[in-house]
Amino acid sequence: MADTEQCKVGILLERRVSDNQWVDHEWVTIGLTLDVVDSDDWMLLYETGTVSRFLSPAVDLELHRAETEAYLYNLQSPEPSVFAVLRHDEESEEAVPFEVHVVTASPYEAQDYLDSSEEHVDRIALPAELAAWVQEFVDEHHTQEEFKKRRRDKVSMEEHKFGQESLAELRKRMGSDGSGNV
Repeated sequence: MADTEQCKVGILLERRVSDNQWVDHEWVTIGLTLDVVDSDDWMLLYETGTVSRFLSPAVDLELHRAETEAYLYNLQSPEPSVFAVLRHDEESEEAVPFEVHVVTASPYEAQDYLDSSEEHVDRIALPAELAAWVQEFVDEHHTQEEFKKRRRDKVSMEEHKFGQESLAELRKRMGSDGSGNV
């Protein structure tokens, strides 16, 4: 029983002409595919006057035994998804200025990347064949942990001391100006 499993996927990314007066184009992640090509660079699939579609180099979608709760939550959500984390390289000379950092089926991991705001995280609908693969992994590895209520420590109020006397008592004893003079 392996603690991890991997599947090679490719991310489909489009560069579209934008209607925005301040931005001439936008990048949109449109999906993923299991038909991957062994390449080190993004591959141009087709190009029109307004749209260019690219396929990323093969990336591992890796499932971990410790993350089964997150995968189960994802599978039970209204829209099961895979999350692509892209890093933008503004100085890149390549046609696609992004690197696929990670692809994950864990919404919790994706949220961690969203919190950093340094990466571009895109939600992609989980294809049926990948959903079946993830479900099989969860069925094999997931164990529901029983909730254990923590018992409170018993505290004896007579023995419990908070340290210093209250500020009001101290002022009364010292006088109103704090010097001891009334």
